[in-house]
Amino acid sequence: MRNIILQVMTRLSVNINKIATLRNSRGGNNPDLIQVAKDCERFGAQGITVHPRPDERHIRYDDVFALKKIVTTEFNIEGNCQEQKFIDLVLANKPEQVTLVPDVLGQITSNHGWDTIANQQYLKDIIKVFKNAGIRVSIFVDPVVDMVEAAATTGTDRIELYTEAYAHNYAADKETAIAPYVKAAEVAQKLGLGINAGHDLDLHNLQYFTQNIPALDEVSIGHALISDALYYGLENTIQMYLRQLA
Repeated sequence: MRNIILQVMTRLSVNINKIATLRNSRGGNNPDLIQVAKDCERFGAQGITVHPRPDERHIRYDDVFALKKIVTTEFNIEGNCQEQKFIDLVLANKPEQVTLVPDVLGQITSNHGWDTIANQQYLKDIIKVFKNAGIRVSIFVDPVVDMVEAAATTGTDRIELYTEAYAHNYAADKETAIAPYVKAAEVAQKLGLGINAGHDLDLHNLQYFTQNIPALDEVSIGHALISDALYYGLENTIQMYLRQLA
């Protein structure tokens, strides 16, 4: 009997942080974050992601409550679970997924995954809090086999592979750039972990990544997608990204 490998349909979750950044730069409600979220779903996005930070420089805590009321696909809240306010926010809204990121105060953007060995007990404890509330948990992880193996013992449902290194090295040598991610994904799949990915994925490098990580459940893309929308329009851009995932 032949071994059959099932191709996972990778879902696109649009991170709308940058829409909130633009809105906040002038005050008021232009662009309308809630309407943009609705439009992203209408145009084909299979999820909406937000990453609130304590300074509320983009997504505000009130935005999360408002989005929870209208998101009809999957709502993913990512952020620093070492902040009690973040924990309270997630538990109050109960999104389909929470993605735990080891941010520090004032960080411009996420730039590394969890040390799942050194933070093993902490992750076990905090993951249990969210899972007891019926929320699927994903944790940000670098493409390092030891980190993936330790992630599997925390109780998390998924890992999110941090893809900045892949994106940075893609143009120079895409085969070398993807290699650690392929290995990490293979280990994750064997250990029963779902696999997400995000950070600096774009129209240039997304298709190759997806083709080489066949078990990929979801990508979360914000900065590149919103930037592309300035040129191509939001509806067309979302469709362009979806075609890279097909």
